Amino acid sequence: MVRAARELLVRARPALLLDVALVLLFVLIGRRTHDDPLSLVGLARTAWPFAAGVAAGWVVAVLRRRPPAALVTGVTVWVATVAVGMLLRAASGQGTAVSFVVVATVVLGAFLVGWRGLAARLPADPAQPR
Repeated sequence: MVRAARELLVRARPALLLDVALVLLFVLIGRRTHDDPLSLVGLARTAWPFAAGVAAGWVVAVLRRRPPAALVTGVTVWVATVAVGMLLRAASGQGTAVSFVVVATVVLGAFLVGWRGLAARLPADPAQPR
């Protein structure tokens, strides 16, 4: 089972990296929207709870042996990212206002599930139309 999980992680690396990049984009947009100064420390402080959530979601997806680009994987990663991210933000004294939770849920859902929905619409072989 460990070998199968390791192989899935190797195949999943591009999807995992895309998920992390999209979470970072969410953080950058949020910090920019609130005129927060752009710094690595500020970015890391805002991003780490959500990065932990992405990691938790991927652990669940790998243990369940879900395909990286499957919508169910996207939903798993999305729910874990928001839930774990908000719990860790609250525990570390960062804001969890209702409006922020709503915006984060919607934007992260669009990002983490959205790219998978778009990928599902693409033909498996780009030379072959669907």
